[in-house]
Amino acid sequence: MSGRQFYNHLLALLLLAIMTLVPNGSGIGVNWGTMSTHQLPPGKVVKMLRDNGVHKLKLFEYNEEIMTALTGTDIEVMVGIPNSMLKLMSVDPGAAASWVYNNVTGYCYDGGVNIKYVAVGNEPFLQTYNGTYLQYTLPALKNIQRALDESGVKCRYKTTVPFNADIYDSPESNPVPSAGDFRPEVKDLTIEIVQFLYLHDAPFTVNIYPYLSLYGNDYFPIEFAFFDGLSKPLRDGNNVYKNAFDANLDTLIYALSKAGFPDMEVIVGEVGWPTDGDKNANTRNAKRFNQGLIKHALSGNGTPARKGNIEVYLFSLIDENAKSIEPGGFERHWGIFEFDGKPKYQLDLTGLELEKGLAPVEDVKYQTKRWCVLDATATDLDMLPESVSYACSLSDCTALGYGSSCNQLTAKGNASYAFNMYYQVNNQHIWDCDFSGLAIVTDDNPSEEGCQFPVMIAFAHSSLLLHNNGGLLDVLLRIIGGFIVLISFLI
Repeated sequence: MSGRQFYNHLLALLLLAIMTLVPNGSGIGVNWGTMSTHQLPPGKVVKMLRDNGVHKLKLFEYNEEIMTALTGTDIEVMVGIPNSMLKLMSVDPGAAASWVYNNVTGYCYDGGVNIKYVAVGNEPFLQTYNGTYLQYTLPALKNIQRALDESGVKCRYKTTVPFNADIYDSPESNPVPSAGDFRPEVKDLTIEIVQFLYLHDAPFTVNIYPYLSLYGNDYFPIEFAFFDGLSKPLRDGNNVYKNAFDANLDTLIYALSKAGFPDMEVIVGEVGWPTDGDKNANTRNAKRFNQGLIKHALSGNGTPARKGNIEVYLFSLIDENAKSIEPGGFERHWGIFEFDGKPKYQLDLTGLELEKGLAPVEDVKYQTKRWCVLDATATDLDMLPESVSYACSLSDCTALGYGSSCNQLTAKGNASYAFNMYYQVNNQHIWDCDFSGLAIVTDDNPSEEGCQFPVMIAFAHSSLLLHNNGGLLDVLLRIIGGFIVLISFLI
C-alpha cells in the first residue's frame, strides 16, 4: 500500500468513526415539559441540551421564552398544539393560520428556529378522554397543514398527531403483535388520519410506556420491560420478542400494514422510565431502561417486523412537580434531570454505552439554604394530620408514597417533608412556615440518606400549582393569610 493509499484509507476510517458519533435523522430526542412551579431559565436549559449533544426536541406547546432560547441553534424542534385548542383549530381556519404564523412560520429565517414538526394535539384518542377530541383532531390537522402549506415561507414543515399506544391492541385470544389492529371504535377515523399523514409524507407518532404496563399489571413480567434479554421471550410465528417495547411497536406496524400502510414512517414521541413515586420507579431501573433503549434504537437492528434505527424522544428532560398525579405519584419524576438541572444518573446518548455523565444546567441560582420542619417542641398535635394534608395538596409530596425515596421517614419526618415542600414552593415566605404553630424554619438540612429535602431554584412560575386540589380560592386565602401574618409582625 502506497503512502497515498494509506492516507486515503486512514481518512475513510476517520470519517466512518465520526459518522458513528454524529446524530442522524433517527437520533435520540427529548421531551421538554414545563409543568413546574420553579422553572429553569430556558437559555440555560438550551445550553445544557447543546452541551449534551441533543439535536431533537419536542415541546408540548408553544413557549416564547423557549423558542427565543432555541433561536440560532441547530436543534430540530417538534412544537405541539394542546388538546384544549383542537376545537378552535378545527372550526376556524383563520385561527389555525394565525397560530401557524405566530408560532411556527415566524421563525423561518436564517438563524431562526429549526422547526420540523407541528404536533396537533397530544394523545387525543386516549380512552380516558371518553371521545372528547375525536371529532376535532382530523379537521384541526387539515387546517394546520393547509396553513403551513399556504404560508409562503421557504421552510417545509410536517404535521403529526402523537397517539397513545392504547389506540391499538391485540385480541386476548391471540395476544401477539401480528394480530394487532386499531381499536374498533376509532379505527376508521385513525385510518383517515394515517392516510392524510401519508399523503403529506408525514410520520405517525406514538407514545409507548413499558413502565405503565408494569405499573398497571401485577402479573406483568418485569424483565420483559427492559432490553437485557433476561425475560422469557414472546414468540410470534418466526418472530421472537425479547422486550415489551418491540412487541408494542410491532403491534402498531402490523395495524398500519392491515390498513394498507406497511411502510408508514413511525416516530416514538414519548418513552421513558420514572425515578420516584412508585416501588419500581428508581434511578437504577430508569438508567437500565433508558440506556438499553438508546442502544437498541440506534443499533439499526430495529424490531422483528421492521429493521433500521428507531426515532425516539425520551420522556422526559426535567422533572415537573406541578403535573397531575391522577395516574400515579411517578408522573412528576420522569426526568433524566432533577428539577434543578442536575443529572440523575449516567446516560450515554450516543448508544455506545460509554460510562459518561450528562452535563448539568450551569450556574443555577437557589433560594436561601433554609428549611421548614416540624417544631420539636410542639405538644398540641391535633391539627398535624390536617396540616400535612393541606401542605401536600398544594405542593409535591410524591416522594413520601409507598416504595418512594422518602417512604422510610417517621411520621414526624413526613410532616417535616410536607411542610418544607409547601414552604419551598411558596418561595420561603415566613408566613408559609407556621401551620398553626407546628412548624419552624431551620438552617440545618433535614435530608436523610436517600431522601432529599430540596431547596427550590430562585425562579418561580406564576401558576404555582393552581390546577391542584386547593384551587384558586385556597391560593387567595393563603395570600390573605400571609398579609394578616405580616401585619401582625409590624404591629
